[in-house]
Amino acid sequence: MSGNTKNTTTDAGIPVSSDEHALSVGPDGPIVMHDHYLMEQMAAFNREMIPDRQPHAKGGGAFGHFEVTHDVSKYTKAKFLQQGVRTDVVIRFSTVAGESGSPDTWRDPRGFAIKFYTEEGNFDMVGNNTPVFFVRDPMKFQHFIHSQKRRADNGLRDHDMQWDFWTLVPESAHQVTWLMGDRGVPATWRHMNGYSSHTYMWVNAEGERFWVKYHFKTDQGIKCMTQEQADQMAGSDADYHRRDLFEAIKRGDYPTWTLQMQIMPFEDAKTYRINPFDLTKVWPHDDYPLTEVGKLTLNRNPTDFHSEIEQAAFEPNNMVPGTGLSPDKMLLARSISYADAHRARLGVNYKHIPVNSPKCPVHSYSQGGAMRIHHSTDPVYAPNSKGGPAANPQRYPEDTVWSTDGQLVRAAYTLRQDDDDWSQANDLVRKVMDDAQRDRLVSNVVGHLSGGVTKPVLERAFEYWRNVDQEIGERIEKGVRGS
Repeated sequence: MSGNTKNTTTDAGIPVSSDEHALSVGPDGPIVMHDHYLMEQMAAFNREMIPDRQPHAKGGGAFGHFEVTHDVSKYTKAKFLQQGVRTDVVIRFSTVAGESGSPDTWRDPRGFAIKFYTEEGNFDMVGNNTPVFFVRDPMKFQHFIHSQKRRADNGLRDHDMQWDFWTLVPESAHQVTWLMGDRGVPATWRHMNGYSSHTYMWVNAEGERFWVKYHFKTDQGIKCMTQEQADQMAGSDADYHRRDLFEAIKRGDYPTWTLQMQIMPFEDAKTYRINPFDLTKVWPHDDYPLTEVGKLTLNRNPTDFHSEIEQAAFEPNNMVPGTGLSPDKMLLARSISYADAHRARLGVNYKHIPVNSPKCPVHSYSQGGAMRIHHSTDPVYAPNSKGGPAANPQRYPEDTVWSTDGQLVRAAYTLRQDDDDWSQANDLVRKVMDDAQRDRLVSNVVGHLSGGVTKPVLERAFEYWRNVDQEIGERIEKGVRGS
């Protein structure tokens, strides 16, 4: 330890005399209760793990910036989306179903969550590496996640449980086709796209509204693993994706993504042939082509993974002026559930954790609660005549809104001309995949269905895939039956 000038301290900054020995009654005697440093060490160790996220438990991330390279001011007044503006970001990539110790290369969608530290507050985009999702109604979300987790009796993941849910929920077909194709296992996080999946709103300075979808296209190119490669990597380096990102940034190989938007005029949504707020559907690019916006760059690794990545809290309700939500039922539910999950996992003052704190002034009437860091000042109520902050509806109008009416019902979306559960999955198979990709799709599904799926569920799975594509379904059935 020669040359080391840093003396170990307690968490209160008090120097300690030993890193190795507890205080005892003589060299051979018992330890004593008043060794407060030993007690601090043990107590902190016992409490250093926080609860896993429910979905998206396993992941990693980094810091960087986003720079707007094209003028989109006619679509949004958001300050961080004006040409030339550069905004600091933190990003977290993840798997959905696995626990914190699960392999990075399990077949699973990947989370793609970004926090933009804008001058008007934090803006969060909470997306995936797929442009669609398994369900379109939030009532099904909890059940979907449970079906992908572990059984109650033996604590094991179960393919029968997964396929039982999927085949009883036909709207899952589009996402399941993505999942079972090549992109179900990206080669690295650097070699995958990120999508908002949901439809959001933009509003410009004149108050014009637009529906938008975010597409972060990897500049490294799309690369994926085969099932065999993924299985091998799961056994040899379960943290491969986390390691790859960290090492790439460490050596100066900074990954980048180009943000491109699909933009729909507000009125189009009323008559478009596909429900534009259905999370299981994409907007065909022929109808709404991509508009380039800017460049996302990751160039700094975390220095404390726990405080900067594990405690990073993303929530789609973090909308800044010029951005907003849409009538997407899943998105509206997530705007409530994500913040609630953070309060449960990290505490009510989770936004005081540095990685979650905005980099602009905060004038809030929130006070108290465990782990509060920002100081409350009087007055602590509104309205008041004591000089406290006040809302400014003229400067910040509630303009990211839409109108709706109708009875209170529990019902599916109204079907439109091209709304069905199978055609976009079929387009993915027939118009996007080539022969080799279709072969791998069949192989992946056959392997997955051969893992303990019970006969009644298996029969539904064969029908499910025939509904996606007759030939693919027949090939899958033949492959599973071995004839």
